[in-house]
Amino acid sequence: MISSIIFTLIAVGSFVFAGREFLKIRRNILLGKELAIEGDTRQRWGNVFLIALGQQKMFKRWIPAVLHLFIYVAFVITQVELIEILVDGIFGTHRFFYAPLGGFYSFIISFIEVLSVLALVATIAFLVRRNIMRLSRFHKPEMKGWPSKDANLILVLEIFLIFFIFLMNSSDMHLHDNKYGFAVSQFLSPIWEGTGESTLHLLERVGWWGHILVVFAFLNYLPFSKHLHIIFAFPNTYFASLKSRGEMENMPEIMNEVKSMFGIPVESTDAVNAENLEFGANDVPSLSWKNVLDAYSCTECGRCTAVCPANLTGKKLSPRKIVMDIRDRADEIGKKLDSGNADFAKDKNQPLSASNFDDGRSLFDYIAAEEIHACTTCNACVEACPVLINPLEPILKLRRYEILSLSQGPQEWLPMFNSLENSGAVWSMSQDRDAWKADL
Repeated sequence: MISSIIFTLIAVGSFVFAGREFLKIRRNILLGKELAIEGDTRQRWGNVFLIALGQQKMFKRWIPAVLHLFIYVAFVITQVELIEILVDGIFGTHRFFYAPLGGFYSFIISFIEVLSVLALVATIAFLVRRNIMRLSRFHKPEMKGWPSKDANLILVLEIFLIFFIFLMNSSDMHLHDNKYGFAVSQFLSPIWEGTGESTLHLLERVGWWGHILVVFAFLNYLPFSKHLHIIFAFPNTYFASLKSRGEMENMPEIMNEVKSMFGIPVESTDAVNAENLEFGANDVPSLSWKNVLDAYSCTECGRCTAVCPANLTGKKLSPRKIVMDIRDRADEIGKKLDSGNADFAKDKNQPLSASNFDDGRSLFDYIAAEEIHACTTCNACVEACPVLINPLEPILKLRRYEILSLSQGPQEWLPMFNSLENSGAVWSMSQDRDAWKADL
């Protein structure tokens, strides 16, 4: 009875704390501007099942895809055993589903054990790839420090989870004369030959408690880790743009201005306040909420950076870093909002809020101009992302803000801008662009 009470308190506390952190992340995502989600719902659900659930884009690289699949499937199927642990913990039962399911129960747990062995192999392989083989995409500048430690910590936690599963199952099997017949634990059970009943019971409890406590730890660590993608990959693929990857977001104000220059009737007659007009984005609140969701969905796998032609030629641009910077900036704003510090209020006479926030910083304090200038808009990063993140979109918005709102940009680009403004062509010419019509 006491054990059930302690377990219930720990479980409730874990879910409450984790829920609070997930709500903060939701708040951070909604700091972004509103965005209308349009397109075929069936196609969106297709993306969820094929790309998020089916891992379709992962299989462009077979070795990491298969290894990732081992861990992914083991994670999903193991939730069956986790449900039983929760039931046993709350009600003080032992292997609650064994009696009603019988042989089918042994099959399920055996399947989980086989998957756990495969997951262990994959986990060790990923640790080797990161720390011994040192694949280049895992050791870019943005991965130094916490991002690298985060990845290794999750892999170590995975090993602990698997260890505790087999400690629990093998000791429990030996304690009950191997009646469960689990596929892997039946070979581990002889290890405990000659061990007393009380010790076996203690080992089973250590495995049981160890496994569930690591699960609770992982649940509460998730909001602070890149592994948040195991949850956000699903909404992110659903809300991903269905437009062609080469289609860029239009700017109606600019389009109407150009049309008026050429005498073409504009589509909108709405009056625009030129003094308050801003183009692009300079901070999280001027990005869309989908851009921020992209940032929280990032797996930090580096596939986008690995195929970026600018990065491959030694330039500073890393699409992964751009996405990580957006997430870090959203976290920074969220923490300052939580602080309630009036110094961050835009209007000191009003309480601090998302709409009344100004800390004097922006994404340009995270992202250098050199990075956004290097982008060739080739969409290689967009094509490579396994969860349909679009790093190109915020890059374009930052560049538009720099050029159109700040009137800044690379010196090499200024002649082109001046030529466009004066003659409507990117090349500086001594005659009007439409002068050729006079000869018709």
